[in-house]
Amino acid sequence: MKENKKTIYVLLTDTGTFLARAIKWFTGAPYSHVSIVFDEKLDEIYSFGRKRPRNPLIAGFIKEDVYYGTYRYFRNTNCLLLKLDVTETEYHKIRDKIQAFENNKDLFSYNLIGLLGVLFSYPIALNNAYFCSQFVAEVFKESGVDLWGPLHSALVTPNDFLLHPRFEYVYEGKLYDYPLLDEEILSNTIVGHTLYDIKPIAFLKKILL
Repeated sequence: MKENKKTIYVLLTDTGTFLARAIKWFTGAPYSHVSIVFDEKLDEIYSFGRKRPRNPLIAGFIKEDVYYGTYRYFRNTNCLLLKLDVTETEYHKIRDKIQAFENNKDLFSYNLIGLLGVLFSYPIALNNAYFCSQFVAEVFKESGVDLWGPLHSALVTPNDFLLHPRFEYVYEGKLYDYPLLDEEILSNTIVGHTLYDIKPIAFLKKILL
């Protein structure tokens, strides 16, 4: 019997942070961060990134929040939302994999050195450490969704998701212009400036708090 299809989303973003700009400079791609999403309203988003919105030095597995998390400090974030149809079996495997990360989130760290591996086309896979696109690619791979064949997950970049023919475009533009976001929550949570509107001393205070 043919299985019913389920939809998984992938969110590509560019916040304009120093790291984001560095990644874009190395890759020449428009987006520097990728997350796996379970719903079109962006209520359930997972990736590897900042654990504390104001401190880029502490990073690991995170459940992202477009209303109360890191994105609210970068109101001009650009994004591309993609969708991918998978079987029910694959969908539940993806769910189980994410839950395993969630259950053990304190064991995981950010694979910063792995980004250098991408630069030199040499995969650097550390135990319990991932960067964002490596994490999403590995979740798909271990769930039976074969997107890149023998390509190591530690060499997959956000741009590989953008270019992959299996993904369909849903929305591209400013994250906070996405029409399915809750406007009432946005009006109460989005701060009135970005970190780049802040003077240097104030900026240091923000990221170190």
